[in-house]
Amino acid sequence: MKAVHVLNGPNLNLLGLREPDIYGHATLADIEANLSARCKRRGLHLYFRQSNHEGDLVTWVQEAGRAGEPVILNAGAYSHSSIALHDAIKGAKADVVEVHLSNVHSREVFRHRSLISPVALGVIAGFGALSYELALEALLARAGAAGEA
Repeated sequence: MKAVHVLNGPNLNLLGLREPDIYGHATLADIEANLSARCKRRGLHLYFRQSNHEGDLVTWVQEAGRAGEPVILNAGAYSHSSIALHDAIKGAKADVVEVHLSNVHSREVFRHRSLISPVALGVIAGFGALSYELALEALLARAGAAGEA
């Protein structure tokens, strides 16, 4: 593994401001800085992106999949509605860890179903910004088990 893609969906640009009682006080820039330092220590390049547009996320998942590089994906509300992201992950054979800052299963019923989960390597939810770190560690452990780290 030479790079990790961290892709963030709609409204995640509002982290730190939007419902901090649910999503925490860390900003997306805070999360990026933390992951960047962790990746740098391991000699990995970090692609960290956010978009409120589904098509951007689809394109980025496809790019990562074609490059054989893993993805940490917080698709936000698209987790519960995007057949396009599901198909992109499956079609590009992208290794994806689905991430949620909040415990989606303790929230509204419509958040309990994910279209990403069935095509993801795993799901990490409910640990705030730490969810991203846990996802990175999971990808590193998986790569190490495969002899790639």
